[in-house]
Amino acid sequence: MLWQISILNHMLSIPHSLTGAFIASKLPHPALYIPLTLGIHYLQDWIPHWDIGTGLSNGKRRKSTAIIGEILELGISVALIYYFFGNVNSGLQPHIWLGALTGIAPDLIESPRNFLSWEPWFIKPFNKFHSLFHHSIPNIIVGLLPQFLVVGLIWFLK
Repeated sequence: MLWQISILNHMLSIPHSLTGAFIASKLPHPALYIPLTLGIHYLQDWIPHWDIGTGLSNGKRRKSTAIIGEILELGISVALIYYFFGNVNSGLQPHIWLGALTGIAPDLIESPRNFLSWEPWFIKPFNKFHSLFHHSIPNIIVGLLPQFLVVGLIWFLK
């Protein structure tokens, strides 16, 4: 099988956050960009992909390695958002950051379960819904290709 479903994996934060920032830049009202960004998050997770968490569920990657990778990736996300959408005179508008945060919100919600083995009862339904969309693959080259395409498309359309 080309892809495997894993509840511990998600697409990289970079395309999720850039997608959220891009949508917010085009539709700056939260009633428009928040639901659209959340919906696209699940669509992006449905596309077979590789991410920092690949290997956590089968023990091939340690949590500490994934946490360090995720922190680095979030730093890259912030830098790219500023580079793509920042204005030298005024910086970034708050809706751009809120769009980016919305783009990674489902992954942030499941982070306590993935990294701390803690999942409060009220978060469990969100994580269960989110896990329905995960299609992670172990092949890093094939798995990063759709994500590079998303980032390139956002750069082209911005």
